[in-house]
Amino acid sequence: MTENLAPLPELYVSSESAQKLKAEAADLVSWDLTPRQTCDLELLMNGGFHPLKGFLSEADYDSVVESMRLADGTLWPMPVTLDVSEAFAERIEPGQDIALRDQEGVILATMTVTDKWVPDKAREAEKVFGADDSAHPAVHYLHTTAGRVYLGGPVVGIQPPVHYDFKARRDTPNELRARFRKLGWRRVVAFQTRNPLHRAHQELTFRAAREAQANLLIHPVVGMTKPGDVDHFTRVRCYQAVMDKYPAATTTMSLLNLAMRMAGPREALWHGIIRRNHGCTHFIVGRDHAGPGKNSAGEDFYGPYDAQELFRAHQDEIGIEMVDFKHMVYVQERAQYEAADEIEEGATVLNISGTELRRRLREGLEVPEWFSFPEVVAELRRRYPPRAQQGFTVFFTGLSGSGKSTIANALLIKLMEMGDRPVTLLDGDVVRKHLSSELGFSKEHRDLNIQRIGFVASEITKNGGIAICAPIAPYAATRRTVREMIEQYGAFVEVHVATSLEECERRDRKGLYKMAREGKIKEFTGISDPYDVPETPELRVDTEGQDVDNCAHQVLLKLESMGLIAG
Repeated sequence: MTENLAPLPELYVSSESAQKLKAEAADLVSWDLTPRQTCDLELLMNGGFHPLKGFLSEADYDSVVESMRLADGTLWPMPVTLDVSEAFAERIEPGQDIALRDQEGVILATMTVTDKWVPDKAREAEKVFGADDSAHPAVHYLHTTAGRVYLGGPVVGIQPPVHYDFKARRDTPNELRARFRKLGWRRVVAFQTRNPLHRAHQELTFRAAREAQANLLIHPVVGMTKPGDVDHFTRVRCYQAVMDKYPAATTTMSLLNLAMRMAGPREALWHGIIRRNHGCTHFIVGRDHAGPGKNSAGEDFYGPYDAQELFRAHQDEIGIEMVDFKHMVYVQERAQYEAADEIEEGATVLNISGTELRRRLREGLEVPEWFSFPEVVAELRRRYPPRAQQGFTVFFTGLSGSGKSTIANALLIKLMEMGDRPVTLLDGDVVRKHLSSELGFSKEHRDLNIQRIGFVASEITKNGGIAICAPIAPYAATRRTVREMIEQYGAFVEVHVATSLEECERRDRKGLYKMAREGKIKEFTGISDPYDVPETPELRVDTEGQDVDNCAHQVLLKLESMGLIAG
């Protein structure tokens, strides 16, 4: 049997041992896994992260960060760590077993903690992602979401996480290897994707398989991708619609529950190792593979071919061959897709960027058949109706007394007057009373309060309503987290009410600034606690010298210019 089709070691115990472990785990300290950790644990247990036996030890972590290798020299480019809170870490000592549970409390595995350490996250960001720049989604996650302490140690798998969606499309590495054995597929080229497939993708994957003389595995990521990506339910329906466009019996599809880090060249290597573990012999590496977009200076984080160069240097060691991703464009004269670097000068080349596609969907404009399949466009239109029919969130932020609540109330009335969508106002004081009455005003509690507002607003947005939020929301990182929550479902419109501190103090009808100056109120925003001024809000309004109606009208004009309300 060829090596890529032989069974792979897994970390699961037998069903009898699993039942015994479940009973014993009732006495263990439990950690409820985050969504990213759940993805990582599943791929540890089913062999997707082979040869890892658990979450990285400190020595393995240091070596991976520095040299893309485990302490024993094995190539492994991505830290896979169990990050926990300081409070939880204080209860844990090396040598102790802990239970790893999903967010509903169902036990998935036990872990013997061998290492506990506080990582240098700035160093991890620099080495793994190329820069300690919070514009990178994984760096932002590292500093604002991940726990401060890392635990390492081997894992004993009890049961996989439950997936209720697309069960027939979810395969472990060994299930895919068994399918390839049954079909007689000896050479398999994998295509990694986190976007819907259009005609250019179908053409390039078909060509890649033909050039490699291999069968094709469409292997989309359905765990965690880049914030703002199309949700995986919509994408999988799009993939299913495209499958019959390939020659019969040449192509299959399986879903990969991976939490991407968008780490560019390192991520490409990681993807290659994971696909090797799933039985593939070839892997398509794209231009700017797993790139996160622009950095804080407006430049790409990685060069367009950095991932291909790094992969090519290590492909023999990984045991999987790279297939170059060819940029495919439509040649009008021949009515077909061709590789961009093979087209003669003077030919009429047609192309639609992702930005242009989103604009056409947003505005209900035609998407030409040469660009995509009608079935795919229909799914995308179902998920993304014209913007004037979608839910969205208007998020006011500013100092206490800046006029946020007053403008928000005026906007509420104007939108309700239009009457085309339900509108909900989540005012800071009202939320404090009904959602967050037990919270104080520490940074931790303020963040939690804003995240609760963001969660409610995301649900309103998801269900086609309009959410108006009017908290102080002093911290930029928390506002970004809320933006990412909401932009999965609709537009997030940040409105900075830029009234000066002096004017806010002059108004001070509640006497709060006076008490803060006298030290009677601790950690008061603008006095004894910072306010991070939004750098690029969708709109900035100053209430000094302007009446409320005019300020609310500015917001309406902005919403109209963004296509969120009809003109």
